[in-house]
Amino acid sequence: MNAETASGFRRTVLVVALLNLAYFAIEFTVARVIGSVSLFADSVDFLEDASVNALIFFAVAWSARSRARVGMALALILLVPGLATLWTAFDKFLAPVPPQPFALSLAGLGALVVNVTCAFMLVAHRHRGGSLAKAAFLSARNDALANIAIVIAGPVTGFLWRSAWPDLAIGLVIAAMNADAAREVWAAARKEHQARA
Repeated sequence: MNAETASGFRRTVLVVALLNLAYFAIEFTVARVIGSVSLFADSVDFLEDASVNALIFFAVAWSARSRARVGMALALILLVPGLATLWTAFDKFLAPVPPQPFALSLAGLGALVVNVTCAFMLVAHRHRGGSLAKAAFLSARNDALANIAIVIAGPVTGFLWRSAWPDLAIGLVIAAMNADAAREVWAAARKEHQARA
């Protein structure tokens, strides 16, 4: 990555980190108030994305070998939201109270706007920045897909199936998406590390 590309990428990930941190606070609060597994999973994911992008901001200035190692570490970090979601899902399974549908969809819609914005900011860097850029882009892309499901879960819960299961199922899908993103980032980082060895 040349100096100009690295500088543009660093600016982008810093903005993305700040956007993710801000929306984490909003979504986490709504998730706790309405008891939503999918919003909780997504809010923890926002916090993880803020951390990942902040770490990438600093790591871009490091050597290629160090960046590859950070990419492997990021793959492990991507698993954290999934584990937190599984724990929350277990609690919801024991007490399956459906979340408030309108608040669920509204918070999901706000998250979708933030994640689509971040994905568009990162798409230009995803092939030029190695595993670090791939990690940032995949996080934003996967989150946007999850947010579409959360937005849909509101009307499903409110009008079709007054149950905790739509929310619970989406929370588990978000956990699975994070695991798959972790696998992709690990593979890219390992390839980079082997190329530098």
